[in-house]
Amino acid sequence: MDALSYISNADPGYIDSLYQTFKTNPTELDEGWKRFFEGFDLALSLNGSAPKSAPKAAENQADDVKVYRLIEGYRSRAHLLSTTNPIRPRRNRHPKLELADFGLDESHLSQTFQAGHELGIGAATLHDIIQKLHSLYAKDMGVEYMHIEDNETRMWFQQRYESTADQIKFPLEKEKRILEKLNEATVFEHFLHAKYVGQKRFSLEGGENTISALDAIIRKAALDYGVKEVVIGMAHRGRLNVLANVMRKTYEYIFSEFEGIYNPEQTMGDGDVKYHLGYSSAIELENDKRVYLKLMPNPSHLEAVNAVVGGFTRAKGDLLYDRQRSRILPILLHGDAAVAGQGVVYEYAQMSGLDGYRIGGTIHFVINNQIGFTTDFDDARTSTYCTAVGYLTDSPIIHVNGDDAEAVVYAVELAVDYRQKFGKDIYIDMVCYRKYGHNEGDEPKFTQPTLYNLISAHSNPREIYLQTLVQRGDLMPAEAAELEKEFKDLLNERLQMVRQQTVPYTMQPTEKQWAKLRRANPEDFHQSPDTSAPQELLDAAAHALTVIPENFPVIKQVIKEVGSRKERYAKGEVNWALAELLAYGTLVQQGVHVRMSGQDVVRGTFSHRHSTFWNEKTGEEYTGLSNISENQSRFEIYNSLLSEYAVLAFEYGYSMADPHTLTIWEAQFGDFANGAQVAIDQYIAAGESKWGRMNGVCLFLPHGYEGQGPEHSSGRLERFLDLSAEYNMVVANCTTPANFFHLLRRQMAWEFRKPLIHFSPKSLLRNAEVVSQVSELANGRFREIIPDDYANKKSVKRILFCSGKIYYDLLARQKKEKRKDVAIVRVEQLFPMPEQQIDAIRAQYKGAKCFWVQEEPKNMGAWTYWLRRAEHYDFELISRKASASPATGYQKAHVIEQERLVAAAFDTQEN
Repeated sequence: MDALSYISNADPGYIDSLYQTFKTNPTELDEGWKRFFEGFDLALSLNGSAPKSAPKAAENQADDVKVYRLIEGYRSRAHLLSTTNPIRPRRNRHPKLELADFGLDESHLSQTFQAGHELGIGAATLHDIIQKLHSLYAKDMGVEYMHIEDNETRMWFQQRYESTADQIKFPLEKEKRILEKLNEATVFEHFLHAKYVGQKRFSLEGGENTISALDAIIRKAALDYGVKEVVIGMAHRGRLNVLANVMRKTYEYIFSEFEGIYNPEQTMGDGDVKYHLGYSSAIELENDKRVYLKLMPNPSHLEAVNAVVGGFTRAKGDLLYDRQRSRILPILLHGDAAVAGQGVVYEYAQMSGLDGYRIGGTIHFVINNQIGFTTDFDDARTSTYCTAVGYLTDSPIIHVNGDDAEAVVYAVELAVDYRQKFGKDIYIDMVCYRKYGHNEGDEPKFTQPTLYNLISAHSNPREIYLQTLVQRGDLMPAEAAELEKEFKDLLNERLQMVRQQTVPYTMQPTEKQWAKLRRANPEDFHQSPDTSAPQELLDAAAHALTVIPENFPVIKQVIKEVGSRKERYAKGEVNWALAELLAYGTLVQQGVHVRMSGQDVVRGTFSHRHSTFWNEKTGEEYTGLSNISENQSRFEIYNSLLSEYAVLAFEYGYSMADPHTLTIWEAQFGDFANGAQVAIDQYIAAGESKWGRMNGVCLFLPHGYEGQGPEHSSGRLERFLDLSAEYNMVVANCTTPANFFHLLRRQMAWEFRKPLIHFSPKSLLRNAEVVSQVSELANGRFREIIPDDYANKKSVKRILFCSGKIYYDLLARQKKEKRKDVAIVRVEQLFPMPEQQIDAIRAQYKGAKCFWVQEEPKNMGAWTYWLRRAEHYDFELISRKASASPATGYQKAHVIEQERLVAAAFDTQEN
């Protein structure tokens, strides 16, 4: 039980005994008592009387404790009283902040208490103390920070907030800047509402102070802290306004998108709706400072962009800012319903402090219009606030009235200070409203008539702030009238389509690297480029992988693994794991940064990779591929949190920033990609077509039927093939270590970038047949098709086309029965389908019957895709029966099914 919860009823003698303990052995007290006595000593010292013991004779001592409890109560719960809602009266959340809740009554209001020192106002009457508390904690801002466990962080926020929050007074120049941004925001919405009646634009009206807030964040971050780049992720609400008035995208450009103008020279692929598009700009500020702004493209999965922003920010920090996380600032704009309801928000929050994903803190800004589509917040969440996820990361949360422009700006500037000082997340919950329905063609009164009656009678934030400045005397009526005229002139100017100046933009180094690449052509997929690795690079990487540093004790299994690697390489051969690691080792020596993450990837789910060794005495890590040479690029590998969606989105964002990083996400099992489906569908498969953004992220999905049940067999190959079109990505299912080696190197050898989906093996990792020669790595290229080298071409009657692990089951039967009349052809790359090579193979076996053989059920795997792509081949299928589940859950049933499948492939009967 917290000591402060019963302190008001404590006997003064008992308090005195605790005070003595505090003076002699404070570690024996819990945190609540320690904080109280620290404040008590401070108050007395400021008053010039630091005593040797608690003043027993002072009758007010116990009452001072009660007042201290009241102060702590306001700090903890007064946000429940704050006037942060501009539209609706606040509900009674029963914060228990009445005098009686602390053992006080009105007779104490005129008494003087030392506890006033705690608020920086010296000894003060209870009336003045409450007035101070109310002005800090129960007006247009309500703050939550007492949940923060770190004492330094909590006390910094408390002292900073309490010393400034009730004294907000900006210079006139800054007041005019805020009004200017509100003017721009309002003009833009009025213009679109007048010109594009009924068109979807997801208006910002009611939340226009978002523009003031973003402007303030960018300016403070750049001018006060030297931030060079700001990366913004947001959904559709207010996005067009942000593009126009923060990113400085011209009205003309935005209007062309409203008009639905299609320019094939500017549009790559199918394009996307205007409120999903990204944009880049470079803004010139005072003192010759410039800041780059990036608004990331995003789909309608409202919070999907979060981790993409994180990955992009991490990559840019690594590449351009020497890992100085304070030089690049991510901002996420959320809707209240989405931030409360979308699970990826939680996943992203959990990433924020982890080594592989740390970006130095994110500023979260919630445009809280109190409604999600048509759903009121009562049905949208269980938590009191939509920002409850902030408790997870011990983040301060500032709730602020969206009609109070200066409070909003104060809140976001405090957020910038906090983020830059501590490198942690912080949340601003701007409570506002949505003037129209979910979109401008929607009638909100169908479901929210009462709320929208209030909204229709409410002045907009710009009008409210203009009135505030006039009433305060900061603007004279004549000056206000002139500003009003300027506002109307600006609106008319925009209505007349007066052309704006395009903001000049100079590409960053990473953007120049992207610009050097080209778009892919169909001819690029007829044959892969040379991806051979110089022998000296292979030898250097192999040496790094087979050395354990001196005085670095490791467990005996690691010693055995290293010995096996060394022996195997000396014999001139590699297994799957060694070939993979050598691909990374050669790439980093050639200037390619390699980054890999996923659940258990350092060791590998199947204990095959062992990229890092651990000192069994100290826990120190040693990664051989990071120690090949002094001039190599970075090799980074991270065990991820137990997340698929956010982690894959993060790696997609990382890969988006840099074309010269091989970025990889590996699922623990292939079917775990289910949890990342939004990132796959919306970004990986469609990003280039929608937004014209190439990306080379790699997905490794362990796949193969070994009797491990429905959840650990299939990587859902059919889903990726269903998403494949227009050369949007590569889907591969390799069978040899050498081919996997070349596949990885091809990702960086191409003059363009494509996502790679690879269905990685499980049992094949230790299959004696799955071995390649080192000479195959030093020479050659990726082979899209691997023909049969056992059958007799002249006598072949059946051609078994297959992909992945099933090949080795077929090969075993072929050799066991010495079937020279059956050819087994491996399709290593399923998409883009190597049709020319398939035709060439078929031409070698005239009159032979063709089959597609797969482990997966008939309605899964590659079969339906194969039918679509190769109808003229007249193939027949050999597979498991159609099934609702990917695989049987019984090992014996699996063995029987597999035997029957292989037997059918060779046209034999199995009982």
